[in-house]
Amino acid sequence: MYMKELLKKLLKTLPIAFTKNQQYDRDTQRVMQKVLHPQANCVDVGCHKGEVLALMLRYAPQGQHFGFEPIPALFEGLKTTFANHPNCHFYQLGLSDAPGESTFNYVVSNPAYSGFVKRKYDRAHEEDMLITVRKERMDQVLPAGTRVDLIKIDVEGAELQVLQGATAIIKASRPIIVFEHGLGASDYYGTRPEQIYDLLTSADLNMRVSTMARWRTGKPAFSRSELVQQFEKGLNYYFIAYPAEKLAN
Repeated sequence: MYMKELLKKLLKTLPIAFTKNQQYDRDTQRVMQKVLHPQANCVDVGCHKGEVLALMLRYAPQGQHFGFEPIPALFEGLKTTFANHPNCHFYQLGLSDAPGESTFNYVVSNPAYSGFVKRKYDRAHEEDMLITVRKERMDQVLPAGTRVDLIKIDVEGAELQVLQGATAIIKASRPIIVFEHGLGASDYYGTRPEQIYDLLTSADLNMRVSTMARWRTGKPAFSRSELVQQFEKGLNYYFIAYPAEKLAN
């Protein structure tokens, strides 16, 4: 009993961003548990150390999984960590809407903040440096004809460009997409929620946008104005895009 009360007190003292991140992690796992089957194929954009990729392997052990990570040290770490999983394929590049090379802001002291554009840091005195990375469109990188069941995108604000470079895959595969989109990152790219919404819900892609929690409980998808409100008021910064035929209930 004492331990339960102590845990409650500790949770109340945690920063809001930390508890939200933990909730999004749990929601992501629950979505995977619901939609993935043993042969499902997944894409992890912004693979980092492979925490989400490990969940993809758990719920789809026989699927083909593709991880994208432009930071050299993290890329090498992924190859080592998943060396015994030949169904995991790693690419040292950043996904975007066009191929080429670009400078990339590598935050050495906190790699999770890294991206093509330097974003606002939540902690003071972060150490960063510019590196050069290769960019490609997802549509041009994955093997031709690959069916994709789930895509996770966490790229510190560049999610619109990733989605724009994956429209053929989204149209053909109708995957579930879990993605980050929030103030303090996306706005540094000049990206607005209206752009995200209009792309995903276009006649060509015909997706719906919601939070993972809303989708799991069968609540309606967001309207355009509702997504804008989520963004501008900072109500949520992790979302799910899904085909109308893939309602949770």
